[in-house]
Amino acid sequence: MTNHAASTRPSSNFALICFSHLRWNFVFQRPQHLMTRFARNMDVLFWEEPIDDDSPTPWLELRDEGNGVTVAVPHLPGSMGGDARTAALRALLDDHVAGIGAQLIRWYYTPMMLPFSRHLAAACTVYDCMDELKNFRFAPPELMPLEQELFGLADLVFTGGYSLYEAKRESHASVHPFPSSVDAAHFAQGRALVQDVADQAGLPRPRLGFYGVIDERMDLGLIAALADARPDWTIVMVGPVVKIDPAELPQRANIAWLGSKSYAELPLYAGGWDVALMPFAINEATRFISPTKTPEYLAAGLPVVSTPIVDVIRHYGDVAGVFVADGATAFVDACDQALALRRTGDAWRIEADTLLAEQSWDQVAARMLGLILQVAEPDQPLLKPVRSDHYDYLIVGAGFAGSVMAERLAADAGKRVLVIDKRPHIAGNAFDHKDEAGILIHQYGPHIFHTNSADIFEYLSRFTAWRPYEHRVLAEVRGQLVPIPINRTTLNALFGLSLETEEQAAEFLAARAEPVTVIRSSEDVVISAVGRELYETFFQGYTRKQWGIDPSELDKSVTARVPTRTNTDDRYFTDLFQAMPRDGFTAMFAKMLDHPNIDLELGVTFEEAKRRFSFDQIVYTGPIDEYFDFRFGKLPYRSLRFEHVHEDREWAQPVAVVNYPDEKVPYTRVTEYKHLTGQQAPNTSLTYEFPSAEGDPYYPIPRPENQALFKQYEALAEATKGVLFVGRLATYRYYNMDQVVGQALATYRRHIAEERETPPLKAAALAE
Repeated sequence: MTNHAASTRPSSNFALICFSHLRWNFVFQRPQHLMTRFARNMDVLFWEEPIDDDSPTPWLELRDEGNGVTVAVPHLPGSMGGDARTAALRALLDDHVAGIGAQLIRWYYTPMMLPFSRHLAAACTVYDCMDELKNFRFAPPELMPLEQELFGLADLVFTGGYSLYEAKRESHASVHPFPSSVDAAHFAQGRALVQDVADQAGLPRPRLGFYGVIDERMDLGLIAALADARPDWTIVMVGPVVKIDPAELPQRANIAWLGSKSYAELPLYAGGWDVALMPFAINEATRFISPTKTPEYLAAGLPVVSTPIVDVIRHYGDVAGVFVADGATAFVDACDQALALRRTGDAWRIEADTLLAEQSWDQVAARMLGLILQVAEPDQPLLKPVRSDHYDYLIVGAGFAGSVMAERLAADAGKRVLVIDKRPHIAGNAFDHKDEAGILIHQYGPHIFHTNSADIFEYLSRFTAWRPYEHRVLAEVRGQLVPIPINRTTLNALFGLSLETEEQAAEFLAARAEPVTVIRSSEDVVISAVGRELYETFFQGYTRKQWGIDPSELDKSVTARVPTRTNTDDRYFTDLFQAMPRDGFTAMFAKMLDHPNIDLELGVTFEEAKRRFSFDQIVYTGPIDEYFDFRFGKLPYRSLRFEHVHEDREWAQPVAVVNYPDEKVPYTRVTEYKHLTGQQAPNTSLTYEFPSAEGDPYYPIPRPENQALFKQYEALAEATKGVLFVGRLATYRYYNMDQVVGQALATYRRHIAEERETPPLKAAALAE
């Protein structure tokens, strides 16, 4: 087996260059949140403003921040100015870009970096306008004309809040509001604080705190008035002081200026406060801000008192635990109310936590990436604009179950349908795409289509032409690659035999089989058929890796799926129809969803969709326990982790998939995609598959107690009006692709027949 370079990031055709006026190690905020998430999919270069020093010539400092992010800091001679600086920066940029093999995505936080980068060819250019920079202190006069130029160059404009969106939406044809979000789990650490941080531990309570950049946006007079009005309160101010003279900071015995802290430390400080403050001045610099502190403070379990920032009022004004006050007297009174609320316990947090559940930097990044891919990969129709305010059906999930239901409801029943998916792509786990080498790979492991149903094959044939393909799998055991499922060839190779007939092979297996009186487990199935030696060779280790438990503890259905043969048929499946979509699964899904009655929103959670859209009925294909907020506990699933690699040789293995039953090998199988797709190329791409206890749910774990737990959720689902539960996760069953399609088609036919007899229930609170 060849060595492979481990990579936990998906293959990508793109590399992102982010031009930022904010330094990476200054304050961990919107740019850092987004770039670390984009780095899961592509290399990210974070280009900072230059540093003037005594360097004799310009040079570029490159600093690896880990997880795919590299920070680039240009160093220029201090004497260099004007056009020479621009030329030097352009030369440094061009020299670095020349070594990047992928297509570029240009991402700007400041238009001031356009003069040395405007010439770069890019698959997509993004202006993430997180603030109205012209209103900040010391804004250069050339900022506005450069911003107008950037509007002309950008494919997409994102804004840091809705107020800024309203100010910018007429400036560009594709402006999208993305208010700052929250890593709720990170800040929730503050709720469980055991020991206070050292420089805060001795400060008297109650403590009212703020963290963030302390600049011209702070109302320093308000901070002083608060401290004077309540000398028994401690006002804690955490953060760097910039663009204002530190001498301007009000000094009081009960104000603690603690300086800058790392992002990792912020929950530890917030956990030692009683109330969180947002004492922003109401001026031009704060006119369009959408402070990320509001959800962060709430996630830390703190009530929040803010001055009247428009986007705070818009998004949080009616939330229990958020108090908005104008003027010093009202602000002090609001702090009193917040302290009183804190003393009542934690019940007020429920509303805030419900709101926070709909906010995630992961989802913001996913939605942004979906829009970027629509521009950068126009041949992959992954996103269609929403065109309606109300839908007959909201379909949760753009995999097989959701897409089949959407197509039938739209094309056959004439319904208006909105399909959402929390991932930035369609096709669910069947999603495939070309990697950086142009090889079509399956992002979530190999998907091979096979079925005995002519109806299912005919239905899918409406959306794809097919490439005939019969799947073959080899297993590496005892230093050999032998066919799996076990057949006569396997036995001859493994035991040095020359069995020539099915009868001889059957007699050999019968002699090794160990009768089991009552077959209950996966172990029983195999041992009763082929004996313990073959069980331990092929099944025991593989099953332990795949499921994380011994086959003796798994339902008999698991190994019953893999037959044992006495002939030499080395096909993994024997179904009547075996083929691969000629242009890939994603292309097939795109055609399935390409209907005027279907709208598509990617990177959107179910919770967000319930808030944003109006609909009559739901088709839910997600985890059934999640729909019911894990009322009876979580259903156990087995997950997978994939490492995608590329090798500079034409072929790596003789068949598409090689299994590794040996428990000493950490992965279960390796897939080489050109066998599946029929592509011709001088190099090849592979995926190593590692089972995991954590991650996205892939396989329901078939044990009696798990099925009993599911039955409780199934009873809830049957009693829930206006919601159809379809697919693997919603029915807690392991389905092949054709079985999911068949279940969705059957569910649709049954549902439409019932609807024609009884008009559908139109419930405003279907998803509650």
